[in-house]
Amino acid sequence: MVTPDSIRLNIAQNMSTEHLTVNGDGQHFEAVVVSEAFAGKSRVQRHQLVYQTLGERMRDEIHALSMKTYTPQEWQSQK
Repeated sequence: MVTPDSIRLNIAQNMSTEHLTVNGDGQHFEAVVVSEAFAGKSRVQRHQLVYQTLGERMRDEIHALSMKTYTPQEWQSQK
């Protein structure tokens, strides 16, 4: 079964993040990911980076994942 913690762990193991939260009900998930890796990237490119951390799970297990992606500087301005 897919859990928010298992998704968070996958992302954290494969990407350097400064802030990472994942919430969900087992079917639909929402992630907030803050990483310097997003600097200079479009929203689509940022999402692709996160999808890469999840690999085949995106195709086989995770059916709905919405994301908010920020650089550390953007995250600071959100607070």
